[in-house]
Amino acid sequence: MSKDAVDTAQAAPPTPAAPTPVDAGDAGYSKDLKARHVNMIAIGGAIGTGLFLGAGGRLHNAGPALAIAYLVCGIFAFFVVRALGELVLYRPSSGSFVSYAREFLGEKGAYVAGWMYFLNWSTTGIADITAIALYTHYWSAFTDIPQWVLALIALAVVLAVNLISVKIFGEMEFWFAIIKVATLVAFMFVGIFLLATQHEVGGTTPGLSVITDHGGVLPHGLMPVVLVMQGVIFAYAALELVGVAAGETAEPEKIVPRAVNSIMWRVGLFYVGSVVLLALLLPGSVYSADESPFVTVLSRIGVEGAGDVMNLVVLTAAMSSLNSGLYSTGRILRSMAMAGSAPQFTARMNRSQVPYGGILLTCAVCVLGVGLNFLMPSQAFEIVLNVASLGIISTWVIIMICHLVFVRRAKAGLLARPSFRLPGSPVTEIVTIAFLLAVLGLMWNDPEVGRKTLLLVPVIAVMLVAGWFGVRRRVANTQEQELSELTK
Repeated sequence: MSKDAVDTAQAAPPTPAAPTPVDAGDAGYSKDLKARHVNMIAIGGAIGTGLFLGAGGRLHNAGPALAIAYLVCGIFAFFVVRALGELVLYRPSSGSFVSYAREFLGEKGAYVAGWMYFLNWSTTGIADITAIALYTHYWSAFTDIPQWVLALIALAVVLAVNLISVKIFGEMEFWFAIIKVATLVAFMFVGIFLLATQHEVGGTTPGLSVITDHGGVLPHGLMPVVLVMQGVIFAYAALELVGVAAGETAEPEKIVPRAVNSIMWRVGLFYVGSVVLLALLLPGSVYSADESPFVTVLSRIGVEGAGDVMNLVVLTAAMSSLNSGLYSTGRILRSMAMAGSAPQFTARMNRSQVPYGGILLTCAVCVLGVGLNFLMPSQAFEIVLNVASLGIISTWVIIMICHLVFVRRAKAGLLARPSFRLPGSPVTEIVTIAFLLAVLGLMWNDPEVGRKTLLLVPVIAVMLVAGWFGVRRRVANTQEQELSELTK
């Protein structure tokens, strides 16, 4: 819905019978996602490539204090998802925060939100196919196959599955999440057993001495912990999928609050708990960015095949993340296309009510990632991870700004807030925005990758401005058509 139409509607006194504003991009979807699908999408969003692969390199650089970084970032991630959850209950939309940005910030806000989210997931898709290739190289049978070939195969398989139907997507994510949760729980039981029995792990006796004898909680000082913050935020980047999925479920008012509220304890258990266990089992210097830390542990405990099983699971996690990225960008781009700010072909849907145009556009960018894996196989994952962090940080900031405007309008009596609310508003939003911007600024202290990533910000800004001038007339025409239909 255009901002002008919303402002016009708000000029009149609100009444209980007033219709809920509808985004044109929400039309045509099936409502085939069930409660178990959305709940597991929320879990799957909290457990992905950022934990299964990224934690290895971060443990190596930051040491046991990585657990604190996960906890701090997890709290702010919960605030973002809680704010988004409130907006979802106010008005469910497959366009999610792009639709809310359109209502509360105008078309320019929706344009920036949508394309920055596309930047996030298209580069995350590159990270995922890179991770899949790295995981597959763990087995000797695949070491001779070039990394870029494996990445291309993974992309083709997930694309095929994603285009079938949203129900198939939901089922796939449901079982992916079941596998990830069951495996993490099993690993934690194994880790606790190793700690309790003092069973050696690769010649090291697990326990607090692993931390104290290797530099303590901050073996390399505070700065490495600060520098990994953007990577930790990337690990939580799929949590906002709950908002997108809510647009394709029949009962969002029942499903979303449960899914959002459960995120906090999952963060504590799966992220913080896992990292603490990893730090107690092996020194941080043993872990590597090229191998999942869980595989590192299990391959050193003398159980034949343990590393192979875990590697298969983390391969599944990367496939799940790629699958989710294609799903979400397809819906977001369709919402933008219906407003005129994305190419019109991204609004197209197939017979199964899947927005295939946006999905194919995301895949096209991922194909560029296949080229990156060909040119720079050893650096591909870290490069795209940092670029994706720019996208997710901007997305989360926009969500919190939308929520601030939403609350302000609610206080003015222009709309009603649902009972499911973000606590502590407006302080919570302001503190969260400040934290996210601080993490972005601190990337400057990393001259190797972080500083180069920040230098991309002016380039991205110029591209966004140029793109807006390219679509603004089409956006204006779309708004005029909507207004004319509303006044008929």
